[in-house]
Amino acid sequence: MDTVKHNLTNLFLQLGLAAEENDIESFIGSHSVDEGIPLEEAVFWTQGQAQFIKESRENDADWSDMVDELDTLLREDK
Repeated sequence: MDTVKHNLTNLFLQLGLAAEENDIESFIGSHSVDEGIPLEEAVFWTQGQAQFIKESRENDADWSDMVDELDTLLREDK
């Protein structure tokens, strides 16, 4: 059973990214995904990160809500 709290900080940790608040804000501020491009196909992901994102969405996994939130944040006008 997965007992990890599913929030943006822990999603960044799952993705192997720095997860302090300022790290998350910096990542979101410096990365974006164009309309029509699936989140997992963004050029800045490693193969493992892209696979995690894709599987989370396809399987409606525990992380899918946070992946959707990250997707929204990366598509907002900056």
